[in-house]
Amino acid sequence: MRLAGVRPTVVTYGTLIEGLCVKRRPDQAITLLDEMREEGIEANLLTCNPIVYALAQAARFKDAHKVLEKFPLYGVAPNISTFNSLVMGYCKHGDLAGASSVLKAMTERGISPTTRTYNYFFMAFARNSDVESGMNLYSKMVDNGYSPDQLTYILLIKTLSRANRLELVVQMIQEMRANGFEPDLATSTMLIHLLCRRHQYEEACAEFEDMFKRGIVPQYITYQKLMRELKRLGLVHLVHKLTDLMRSVPHSTKLPGSYRDKEGEDAMEKRKIILQKAQAVSDVLKECKDPKELSKLKEEEETDVEVANRLVTNIRRRVHGGASMSSVLAPLS
Repeated sequence: MRLAGVRPTVVTYGTLIEGLCVKRRPDQAITLLDEMREEGIEANLLTCNPIVYALAQAARFKDAHKVLEKFPLYGVAPNISTFNSLVMGYCKHGDLAGASSVLKAMTERGISPTTRTYNYFFMAFARNSDVESGMNLYSKMVDNGYSPDQLTYILLIKTLSRANRLELVVQMIQEMRANGFEPDLATSTMLIHLLCRRHQYEEACAEFEDMFKRGIVPQYITYQKLMRELKRLGLVHLVHKLTDLMRSVPHSTKLPGSYRDKEGEDAMEKRKIILQKAQAVSDVLKECKDPKELSKLKEEEETDVEVANRLVTNIRRRVHGGASMSSVLAPLS
């Protein structure tokens, strides 16, 4: 670029810095940032924030703070994204004290946290099943006038579900609805699994049915888990109820988290197997259509029967990779 007489701009450096940070090379990105200053090119948040983010993701918090301290040198003022990157990094690596110190520092600078900022804390609480900290922060957040979003509720419900706190889960779902968020697939799935762990199968089936009414198709693995428990306990009426609900939903046992047209899937699989077998037989016949060629395939003391057996073995190996002889011959008979 320079050889062509074209000077790099802030956009050029920003693109390179972003790419280096994505590739987890923040040190090279810092070198470019210093090079910009030497070239007299003004940095901005698009060149500085990715470096803070990359360092925080790598748990290099001292280096991240050093870069933050140099922001004035680059003529840049940190914003909410800068501090959110640090909070996310601390929470990701389990350092909630570090995340709290960043929260304090940003408020002292006059930068208010956002719902996203708080969600990083809730993610950490969910990983640790820390119900008390999660509920305390939720109360503080609401009291300070912040509006939880759908992710906030999902993370809290996850925390409470892991701690087997059904009453609080139900309360949180009610608050979620009151704030305009309908429970999604993840929320309902967590509730059903919690009800199953508590052996409240009637309620689990009711939630399962309610998902259909809300237009949400439960995961097949959830259906399997619920059906297995109902059958084990002999709850026939609930087995029939779930079977009727799922009758209209084509599913795939090979992909337990999804649904497919079962007949179409089976037909495609059968066609694939037939084509594989036909190709294998065709290849063998091409090799052996001439009696002279067949004799070439014989070992010195190999009989015609042994040759035939060896050819069938070749078919078996090509089609089934070691399936039994009967399983190869049956479809060909």
